[in-house]
Amino acid sequence: MVRIIFALVLFQLSFSQDYWQQHVDYEMNISVDISDFTYDGDQSIVYTNNSNDTINKVYYHLFFNAFKPNSQMDVRSRTIRDPDRRVGSRIVALEEKDYGDISVSTLKQDGKDVYFEVNETVLLARLNKPLLPGKKTKLEMVFTAQIPLQIRRSGKLNKEGVDMTMTQWFPKLAEFDSEGWHPNPYIGREFHGVWGNYSVNITIDKNYVVGGTGYLLNANEIGHGYSEKAPKEKEKATNTWKFYAPDVHDFAWAADPDYIHDIKKSESGVDLHFFYKPTVNVDDWKKLQDDSVKLMKYFEESIGPYPWKQYSIIQGGDGGMEYAMCTMITGERPYPSLLGVTAHEMAHAWFQHLLATNEAKHAWMDEGFTEYVTSLSENYVNDVDPEFPHKSSYDRYYLLASSGFEQAQTIHSDRYDYNFAYGASAYSKGSVFLSQLGYIIGKENLDKTLKRYYEEFKFKHPTPNDFKRVAEKVSDLELEWYLNEWTRTPHKIDYGIDISSLESERVITLKRKARIPMPIEVVVSFEDGSSDLYYIPNDLLHGYKSFNKEVYLMEPWNWVSTEYEFVVEGNKKIIKIEIDPSKRIADVNQLDNSVVID
Repeated sequence: MVRIIFALVLFQLSFSQDYWQQHVDYEMNISVDISDFTYDGDQSIVYTNNSNDTINKVYYHLFFNAFKPNSQMDVRSRTIRDPDRRVGSRIVALEEKDYGDISVSTLKQDGKDVYFEVNETVLLARLNKPLLPGKKTKLEMVFTAQIPLQIRRSGKLNKEGVDMTMTQWFPKLAEFDSEGWHPNPYIGREFHGVWGNYSVNITIDKNYVVGGTGYLLNANEIGHGYSEKAPKEKEKATNTWKFYAPDVHDFAWAADPDYIHDIKKSESGVDLHFFYKPTVNVDDWKKLQDDSVKLMKYFEESIGPYPWKQYSIIQGGDGGMEYAMCTMITGERPYPSLLGVTAHEMAHAWFQHLLATNEAKHAWMDEGFTEYVTSLSENYVNDVDPEFPHKSSYDRYYLLASSGFEQAQTIHSDRYDYNFAYGASAYSKGSVFLSQLGYIIGKENLDKTLKRYYEEFKFKHPTPNDFKRVAEKVSDLELEWYLNEWTRTPHKIDYGIDISSLESERVITLKRKARIPMPIEVVVSFEDGSSDLYYIPNDLLHGYKSFNKEVYLMEPWNWVSTEYEFVVEGNKKIIKIEIDPSKRIADVNQLDNSVVID
């Protein structure tokens, strides 16, 4: 007996160690020349190998190199069938002074030069000494960079006049996980990064205000944010902004000499920083501050606590894009749009910067989950409670489903045939995935699933199966069929009602006309104003959803059968039959989902 128990303990310990992720500690110093928007940098990374593999090479992302004529981003943006209007042919038209560039001059491992080669936005380095499991190595780099004209996310002098939006701006170590290396070229989509701690010193003209990822360690010294003290040395030409960001997988910042900087504290004690130019509607940006406090409260109560003590909303970029502890958004927009983009990007603090899926492979988990909670958070702020809060997500999914352009959500984010197909699939179909899951397992179980997902996978890189398993544990239902059909295929849902035997035998026949089998709720309404709910699970669930009202629980619908019959109980006169009055099943043809009987 003792031996058996000991063996079980060893098994449990071994199982608990199956999940691992790499760790990095960054130290970076950069000096910005505002006369030509270039900077010099040095970087030191302590890289910890927590895997069971011996690592003989490393990859870095050099994102700025995408902003040159004939780069992969440029060619792709000019040849895809529906170009992104923000990019189009703007890269190929750049003058050399407006190119983006990151050039690495030296790279050392533990003090010794390392061989490396650059393929546009990806650097490959062969390590002199293999990095063994459980060991660390130090990688030191010297580089120079030129900030591109702002076209996509990063760059100088965006359309609203922000001097520098510094995102994807440094040589960034690529992610190595259980699937291997992820050295994706930068073509325009999503990201995947290594968790770690960042210490970043930015030396820049003293007239500039800087905001971004991390905590500013020397605010009093430079007279920023927390202190009213002026800089000690008025005559100095530059300030060095010293930031520290713990437990993040990216670092971004922005700088402008005219930024207004406000701070608002959330109910949970998070400092919300706002950086915006005086050319925006300042009253809207003041209003946004109170509403951002409400957004933070909603996300913390609905998903889980925001673990850092700071979050910054910064005017910059070309739309809205999330980064660690901050977001870059354009600021010259009507207030509903300003609130909407802020809600969306703040939601990403959870669905990407706490629950860090591989966006390149599973963008629907990042963007779709974010779109789902964004709709709810805006309703919370605006104090409205629509019956169908995700209608816009469903409507856009229906456009995709009828377009002929739909591809499986497993397609790499850069490889969709159409930008429209990527957007509708990642954002809208991803949002529908969650809303529809609430139909399948119950809204209460969906809410519990999101919170448990946060608790189990915060500061990790969860996969679709990880989320599915959480939902299965919460609901006690099997969901592999749903994950497979909805995300790995372009299959669709289509059900209809046949009442040919209704009058004589009170028999209703349901027909499944497309590939995806769903549990079905049918509401039968009677002449006296009453109604009955019939619940028909599919047999792949291996169970029943819970209801908080009286319902007829029917035998499961076998997935190979395209028809299902049931008898309406009682003798009351039937006046209407409807499949899913809630509209949460994404049925692509709902004309035959409801029958009114004279």
